[in-house]
Amino acid sequence: MKHLLWLLFLLALPVRAQDSLRLVAPFDFPMLLSSNFGELRPNHFHGGLDIKTQGVTGKPVRAVDEGYVSRITVSPVGYGNALYIVHPSGHTSVYGHLDSFTPAIARYVREQQYARESFSVDLRPDSTLFRVARGEVVARSGNTGSSGGPHLHLELRRTATNELLDPLPFYRDRLRDTRRPLARGLRIYARAGEGVVNGSTRPQTFQWAQGGHALNRRVEAWGVIGVAIRANDYMTGTSNVYGVRSVRLLVDSVEVFRSRTDSVSFAENRAINGLIDYDVYRRTRALYAKSFLLPGSPLRLTQSDAPGRGWISIDEERDYHFTYELEDGFGNRSTYAFTVHGRRQAIPEAHRTGGTLLRWDKANVITRPGMQLDIPRGMLYEDVEADVQMTTDSAAVAFTYQLHDSPLPLHDYCPLRIGVRRRPVADSTKYFIAERSGKSLWYVGGTWRDGWLEGRVRSLGTYTVAIDTVAPTVVPLNRGQWASGRITFRVGDDRSGLNTYRATVDGRFVLFACNSRYNRLTCNLRETDVERGRVHTLELTVTDRCGNVTVRRERFRY
Repeated sequence: MKHLLWLLFLLALPVRAQDSLRLVAPFDFPMLLSSNFGELRPNHFHGGLDIKTQGVTGKPVRAVDEGYVSRITVSPVGYGNALYIVHPSGHTSVYGHLDSFTPAIARYVREQQYARESFSVDLRPDSTLFRVARGEVVARSGNTGSSGGPHLHLELRRTATNELLDPLPFYRDRLRDTRRPLARGLRIYARAGEGVVNGSTRPQTFQWAQGGHALNRRVEAWGVIGVAIRANDYMTGTSNVYGVRSVRLLVDSVEVFRSRTDSVSFAENRAINGLIDYDVYRRTRALYAKSFLLPGSPLRLTQSDAPGRGWISIDEERDYHFTYELEDGFGNRSTYAFTVHGRRQAIPEAHRTGGTLLRWDKANVITRPGMQLDIPRGMLYEDVEADVQMTTDSAAVAFTYQLHDSPLPLHDYCPLRIGVRRRPVADSTKYFIAERSGKSLWYVGGTWRDGWLEGRVRSLGTYTVAIDTVAPTVVPLNRGQWASGRITFRVGDDRSGLNTYRATVDGRFVLFACNSRYNRLTCNLRETDVERGRVHTLELTVTDRCGNVTVRRERFRY
């Protein structure tokens, strides 16, 4: 009945189109952004606005519109403490990295954490439980989860599709920006077997000179070429670097490519790895966005109506005039021009490297003795010649398999099987698939099945099987403060990584908060019903992802 009444309430409200939607600011103080929507990140576009909180935590956070709390999450990573509010307009607002919730919500969260005996929770309260008014304080700002400093991460989504929308248009009147986007560099690519740039088939990097009207060196090309731009936006009153909202590329005044980042689907988000020059990013952290479409990319925010889908044919001995038009969310624009001189020159044939050809439009399988990777259709953005290598070692638990000569992201998880050749440890739960990066091994996981480890990977990297028989480390800290009720442990695991933990005082569960940045577990006994004025026994059990367990027992007076 409660659900029906709330549904009737929503249906009775006037429907508001997005262009007529009005949101209030989440803070009473002037807004400054540390990140904007759509900013290029590894593996994803930034999905909201990061709003500065004057360098501190604890600022009151207000609901941007009326609605109800539909979801509450607590996690040591990601958004940390986060709140989701569904609005009658058909939108959902998300508030991430919070320090705390309002008392009523905090009580509900704590009850659920104790009921589940878990710090990390993902809660979906009834739609009638926490109704909020427009502008009502719902939380305090913080620095929880994967946050690099105090701020509020604010998202706006279409409730029906969960698609991310840019909240900036609703707050332009609260922000000031007269600064234009700036281009920082350019890369030009010759398509294999079809083009050449300055006598080479390798990508060429350039910078702008003369105020953005020429490049720092001459470009001569023949055949089919593509370009990528490195550009950032800036805002008045801050030194932060932002993403550019809109990019257009014109050749001889004709548009050949455009992108506009005002909405992003979660299903497409990871395709950013095909938009950027991933290899350059991996080596230098420089983000070059391509101005041509890859055949297997699902990104709808990039478009081209030109015959070459952003690739340009240089087939006349003349000057080709390229122009980039950059625009930010406030309408500030920049124009960068350069000339490609068409000069007839020999185009080297495309030579196969001898690697394993993976087709973007087909399912692919990579097999070697003791290894199989299945790559379903839709996981690659373009054809790849994978440099697959196998390193054998008779003393190793398993062979090591290089699936490509440098890590290459896949669009989603793909099943990988690696056979175990030696079994020095009888317990099969101690084995796991590991990704090798230099001398480091990173946990991937996997399930033991008949002498094989079966797991899932999201990149063409280098993989093997490793063993973890070492229990996590658990070190008590701040013993001098335990009598006052604040207990802290440092925990760690340098092999498979931490998985779960559970603490009791005198045999009863007590909640410890987890700070993953500093590997700390902390409990404030004043927020529990632990009796004061006597000696207690604390037991902390920490388990890693291979099931190794450390149990630490401490007696203390509180």
